[in-house]
Amino acid sequence: LWSCNISPKPIEYGQDACHFCKMTIVDKIHAAEVVTAKGKVYKFDATECMVNFLKDFETSEIKLHLSNHYTEPEALIDATQATFLISKNVPSPMGAFLSAFKNKVDAEKTQAEKGGDLYNWTQLLAHFKD
Repeated sequence: LWSCNISPKPIEYGQDACHFCKMTIVDKIHAAEVVTAKGKVYKFDATECMVNFLKDFETSEIKLHLSNHYTEPEALIDATQATFLISKNVPSPMGAFLSAFKNKVDAEKTQAEKGGDLYNWTQLLAHFKD
């Protein structure tokens, strides 16, 4: 029997397409990914595409929600534990101005420089629901 590998897969920047909007993933600080309980990986060009994808997907099947860490390009972090910044001074691929940070301290530093509002995962989902 084959077991399912529940782990992220590297994003091939410039080659992979966003599962939600179909754009080529090129931005190394805003990409995102989800991994299901069966190990299927969905890649996104921005966290906002991932969040919008979740609206029409059975979220109980998802084991990993991952976003790129703003201060460490290409590094995927657990989106459910991240702090998010929405700032008009930090553009993201789909125009939501949304960036993810591994910890609140990094997010607050960027917020101090760029302005904007901070969100945790639950607050972010509620924000996009409206």
